[in-house]
Amino acid sequence: MVRLLLVLTIFPGVLPAQPAGDEAAVKAVVARYVDAREKRDPAAIEALFTRDADQLVSSGEWRKGRDAVVRGTLASSESTGGRRTIAVESVRFVTPDVAVADGRYEITGMAGGAARRMWSSFVITRGADGWRIAAIRNMLPAPPAGR
Repeated sequence: MVRLLLVLTIFPGVLPAQPAGDEAAVKAVVARYVDAREKRDPAAIEALFTRDADQLVSSGEWRKGRDAVVRGTLASSESTGGRRTIAVESVRFVTPDVAVADGRYEITGMAGGAARRMWSSFVITRGADGWRIAAIRNMLPAPPAGR
């Protein structure tokens, strides 16, 4: 143990290998979020978030606290309609119990037929009750400056 701490002190970028099942578990949390949202199931959405979770959406609205996240999620799904998908492309473990998952977020079938293509980043933490979403950041890509 002392050697491991010494290695981590000298080479802070070196962490023990993350168990293979953890990446799958993180991706499963995102998939359950999309499913619960599509079903507009407030209890299922609530169960996925930490109490102090927050979400910054592409409109600039910042939902703070699990209750605000659940209310905002349901209101957004109701007002925009459509079908949501999130394809997780990257999972990075900041610590063994904190992961950042990034994915392509798409809403299709909205009123007017337009699709929204965004990016979504999730901070997912592991606690005594398993992996939960602590934060979501949605981004609507903009053209590079100067165009």
